[in-house]
Amino acid sequence: MNLALWIGAGLLAAVALVGGVSKTFVPKETLAAAHGGGWTEGVGVGFVKVLGVLELLAALGLILPAVVDIAPVLVPVTAVCWVLLMVGAMVTHGRLGESKFVVLNLVYLALAAFIAWGRFGPESFTG
Repeated sequence: MNLALWIGAGLLAAVALVGGVSKTFVPKETLAAAHGGGWTEGVGVGFVKVLGVLELLAALGLILPAVVDIAPVLVPVTAVCWVLLMVGAMVTHGRLGESKFVVLNLVYLALAAFIAWGRFGPESFTG
């Protein structure tokens, strides 16, 4: 199970990294024109950038604390934060009628919940 949790955290960190880089460094207008970018219409540039930075921090928080063995409890805490972020993403995409993105966010949510459960529980870094 430890291997599955590491793989899940790696996959989710990759998703967070790609999303974070795009939201942080790609202009809002370019994001809005991309498939699934309709959510950017009602928000400011600052909000998009903040989401991007949060996703970059999530990418680090899912891996780095465990690798360097400094505050590894941040791994499941980050996973719980990702769950909350995905709830918001699902609501936003749902309001826009983008059911494909709702399902994709649900997959990410489930993966984050698995990581949180595993790292707080049976495969905790502290035990």
